[in-house]
Parts: sequence; structure tokens; C-alpha cells
Amino acid sequence: MATTEIDLDDGARTILEVWGEGGPIVLCVHGMTSSRKAWVRLGQRLDGRCRIAAYDQRGHGDASGTRGPMTLETHVADIDAVARSLGSDLFALVGHSWGGAVVILAGKRDDAQRVVAIDPVLRVLPGTWNADYLDDAQALFALPKPARELSIRSALAAWHPTDVEGKLHAVEHMAAEPIARLGSENRVDEGGWNLLEAVVDYPKPLLVFAAGPDDSVMSTNDVAHLKARGGANVRIAEFPDEGHNLHRTAFDAFATEVAAFLGV
Repeated sequence: MATTEIDLDDGARTILEVWGEGGPIVLCVHGMTSSRKAWVRLGQRLDGRCRIAAYDQRGHGDASGTRGPMTLETHVADIDAVARSLGSDLFALVGHSWGGAVVILAGKRDDAQRVVAIDPVLRVLPGTWNADYLDDAQALFALPKPARELSIRSALAAWHPTDVEGKLHAVEHMAAEPIARLGSENRVDEGGWNLLEAVVDYPKPLLVFAAGPDDSVMSTNDVAHLKARGGANVRIAEFPDEGHNLHRTAFDAFATEVAAFLGV
């Protein structure tokens, strides 16, 4: 494991962490109220087969003080900057939730050979951002830090301890503002967050993990669209009994699927 502070294209800074000594590079991108520490277990599982690299997205983890635009386009550019800092060919992109949306967009233009999106936010309906994303964040960050930690430990008691610690790392210095800006700067209420056309006839192998419909950020229509329009390169791994954080709650099955898809 090695950590490096790196510059993004607009002068903002973040922390990059890499697990593994050799093999192809897989760059992982976390979701909202998460951080690079969300990928510790995957890095440990695939050590010796590939190098897992991950960084803190703006406003999260050790980049909680990093400002600048919160548009999807900015986050795609951040992937480009992080990939350049790695100094080696990028083999694959992996992203969860908001990060899943970012890697789908980045994968269309970057040199990565494969893309994995875990319950990605493909579309946000106008008028739903606050109820679906912002309200919970505001409630969490309104708590004093000791109460926030207690709330997280209680709510995530079924998670692996490593993932709980990763979540605590993510939110230690966070505020709700970056989540609010993700909604406003991507013009959610004007229909600005819609990646359905971006997945049509996707140009390279794309593995999409779909959580059960009761706790997925993808609607059943979104999943149907992927199946009908994604094209020959798109494969969907459905986890009907798992929630949005299936890469944590069903880690063994998830990691096995990822390793097979990557061929490592």
C-alpha cells in the first residue's frame, strides 16, 4: 500500500492510494459519502493479480476540503488526471453509485480496456435529489462527530469492520455541501443527470452490478434499457437480494465476478 498526494487539473489536490506490487492497474472511484478506503478489501483480495488504485473524490475523505466544480465532466477530468499520475497504462475502471456514473462516462473516452459500474446512478429524475440523496447527508452531518460515528457504527453493524472504518474515514471531515452541489451543478432538476444514451452500444466491455429494486439507484426501467440498448459489450450481474452497497454486503460474490470479468 502506498499513498501519494496528487494535483488535479484545476490545482485541487487529492490522495491516491495503491494496493499491490504488480499487474495491471485498476482505478476505482467511490460514491457519495465514501472515500478511497471503500476499496481496501478489493485491493487485498486481488493483491498479486493486479494493482488497485483509488483516490478521494472532491469533498470526500482526505479531499473533504477540496473545492472546485462538482459536475460529472469535472470528475471525468479528475479520472484523467489521476490516471496520468499513475504513469502506466490503465487496464480498467471500477466505480460505485456516483462513481459508477463517472467511470461509465470516462470509459467511453479513456484508454481503459474494461469498465465495472456497481449500481451506478444512471439517471436522476427532476425533483428527487433532496429526498433520495441530500436529506440523509444533511441529517448525518448535522450530528456532532461522536454521535455521527455512533450512528454509522450502529447502522452498518452488519458490514465488515474494514468497510465500516472506510466509511468513517470518508465522513470524518465532510459536510453536506458537496452532495448539494452534485445535484445543483449537474442540473438535476432540469433533467441534466441522464446517462441512458451514454450506455447505448457501449464501446468496450462493461459489467454493471444491479442491486435489488427495493434498494437500487437504478429503476427497473433503467436496467431494462441497459439490457435492450447496451449492446454486445454490456453484461449485467443482478443481485436481487442485495442493496446498493452490494460490493460490501456481498463482497465474496462481487470480488469473484470482478476478477473473472477482468481476467485476473
